[in-house]
Amino acid sequence: MKRAMTAFRFLTAGLVLGCGAALAAEPPAAEALELPWYMVPIGPDAAEAYWAPDSRHLIAQTRDPRAIKTLAGGDGALTYIFSDDGKDIWTVNDRGQDACSFFFPDSQRIVWTSTRDNMDMPVGNWSDSDDYPQGGEIYISDWKGGNVRRMTNNKYYEAEVSVSPDGRWLTFGRQINGNMDIWVMNADTGEEFQVTRTDDWQEGAPFFMPDNEYIIFRAWKRSEYKKIKPTPMTIFTIRRDGTEWRRHTFDQGMNWHPTPAPDGRHYVYVKALTPANWEIYLGDLAGGEHRRLTYYDKLDILAHISPDGKKMNWGRAVGEGFMGKIRTHVMDVSSLNLGRENYVPFNPAWGEAMPVAVPAAAP
Repeated sequence: MKRAMTAFRFLTAGLVLGCGAALAAEPPAAEALELPWYMVPIGPDAAEAYWAPDSRHLIAQTRDPRAIKTLAGGDGALTYIFSDDGKDIWTVNDRGQDACSFFFPDSQRIVWTSTRDNMDMPVGNWSDSDDYPQGGEIYISDWKGGNVRRMTNNKYYEAEVSVSPDGRWLTFGRQINGNMDIWVMNADTGEEFQVTRTDDWQEGAPFFMPDNEYIIFRAWKRSEYKKIKPTPMTIFTIRRDGTEWRRHTFDQGMNWHPTPAPDGRHYVYVKALTPANWEIYLGDLAGGEHRRLTYYDKLDILAHISPDGKKMNWGRAVGEGFMGKIRTHVMDVSSLNLGRENYVPFNPAWGEAMPVAVPAAAP
């Protein structure tokens, strides 16, 4: 996931900003098509970052030499929190290998995924569902990594965790016997509920909509996995009780990692234009036209809109090769009017209805 940066750059308030400029006889540079952005100035590589309630801090899986090595022998990742100006940065966890993480709305707690208590199990590969790290567990702690509370205790792969806007619920992906489904957990009691119950569709990357009732997620079909590249993925929503499952993308391409905007109608996601060119798009659950937000010749992934609706962070590969040196970037999206002041209640009629397995019991 790497790309060579070719844009002109200038320093503003100590940050490296992307700007587009082109000679009249030349086509516009890619960055001329993008809204203003900068790369967060921290040392280590960091991908899949999510905003804190203050719309300033981010939490992310970040390369760290203390983490368990990857299958390829490189540094694994641990959970870090850092500010979007790079001035604040610290580690939350100090062992194992970590994956997804998220902030609670109370600005005091976070949730994160780690193998810290199952380091004797195979390392696995977070990017290959046929070899997901089993023993990845979910934890809640304070921002500094204290007062750790383990929320799951088994040998399954559990990751892709996020928190409802009211802080009452966790939603995450759990893989059992190779089958991936979405689950919801009461953040206080630990009570669990299985949301999806499908054999072919492999659901994951769930995020609560602003109403705390509906979840947006992506899924691929096990019958197509590794047979078509990039893997075809579809964006869906579902009620947290497992009902009202609806489809929102209809092409056969890769539509990955949808995260909702605070306005309740839009979301940002990754679309693979070619096997080697992945971009960030703004989607519309109400059926409006989608808008491309990044224009880069290699990899842009894992975007998230800040709670104030003014910024979007995402990962961009800036090194050699497809996935080399992924760094967190921030884009000014204030002109897109995605903030809570433009909130639209979720409409259950958006999208196309899907057949839903009858849930066992709603939480």
